[in-house]
Amino acid sequence: MFSPRISVSLLFFVNGFLIGNWAPQIPEFIIRHSLDESQMGMMIAIFGFGSLLLMPLTGIAIAKMGVAPITKLTGALAVSTLFWVILAPNIFIATLSIFLFGGFIAAMDVAMNAFAVDVERQLSKPVMSSCHGFWSLGGLAGAISGGYLIQSFGSTLQALISLIIAILLVVFAWRHIISKDTVMTQQRQPIRLPRTLLPWLIGIVALFSAMPEGAIIDWSALYMRQELGASAFTSSLAFGAFSAAMALVRFAGDPIREKLGAVKTVKICASIAAVGLLISGLASSSQLVIIGFAIAGLGLSNIVPIAFSAAGNLPGLAPGIGLSLTTTIGYSGVLVAPAILGYVAEYTGFATLFAALSVFLIAAFFMAPITRHADFGKAKVAR
Repeated sequence: MFSPRISVSLLFFVNGFLIGNWAPQIPEFIIRHSLDESQMGMMIAIFGFGSLLLMPLTGIAIAKMGVAPITKLTGALAVSTLFWVILAPNIFIATLSIFLFGGFIAAMDVAMNAFAVDVERQLSKPVMSSCHGFWSLGGLAGAISGGYLIQSFGSTLQALISLIIAILLVVFAWRHIISKDTVMTQQRQPIRLPRTLLPWLIGIVALFSAMPEGAIIDWSALYMRQELGASAFTSSLAFGAFSAAMALVRFAGDPIREKLGAVKTVKICASIAAVGLLISGLASSSQLVIIGFAIAGLGLSNIVPIAFSAAGNLPGLAPGIGLSLTTTIGYSGVLVAPAILGYVAEYTGFATLFAALSVFLIAAFFMAPITRHADFGKAKVAR
């Protein structure tokens, strides 16, 4: 049994579990602090600013100190952050808590993705998609359990239970966070921004996939409740179905990538995701919206993992730097773009917004060839 493989999977699950628990909390957070959509958009932007601040710093720390110690540190810091947000007694403390929530969750994300790249190299085969599958599985567990607990017992108990589960899983994973510290043992590269376009373009592919994902995480529950009149539990099923579909395909994503190649896999996934977003935006019932989000989850499942794997395997670039750049650009689609999309939705409505996001997946389809480095230089890469 390869313990680091199990450990990295648990870390991805915990990170997704915390985000999944946040999704059904957003409507409750709005009510608790008497916010409108614009103000909630600002809260989501603050979450994103915290993330974008710590992502590149985490990459630098990995380049200097190695993968394993930074993965342990960020995992320990991230587990309690959602609890702070939910228990915040006023808007000032809530704003600070959201900033730290975004920062520590993002730092953990960069570190665990670097750890996954390290595990891929140790095993000489792709594992990134299945790792992200555990993130989606965590998101599903968090969304479903969080929605049920909020509706049945209230947000405080939901926050406490999610905290206990996250702590237990990180403690279990802690001693198995072992790495060869590829970043440290390679010939040292200068710690600076890349001077070639390729890592930046790979980040844009991740961004175009992450923007719809971020919109679904942050706005799907509100879309269901406000525009379709769904209950809190039914609203949580939108993100739950999305996460379930994502997890299902991500667990199959590594052998699919080995067989088809990264480029062809990205093209197929982008096409499916665009169709799912159109269905969700044009649907007139909660059931069809949930189905559309599930189809979008099938498509979005493997684009970001492939982009991260490609960035972590770029020749001539320290993986900690390349990966942190790609995650910073890509996850701005999850962390910052939803705030902007919230402002747009005030004028267009969420239905139009979700349908329009399919355009970014069409762009990702045409940019797919730049993800070829995810195939570890195999000759069978699809063109």
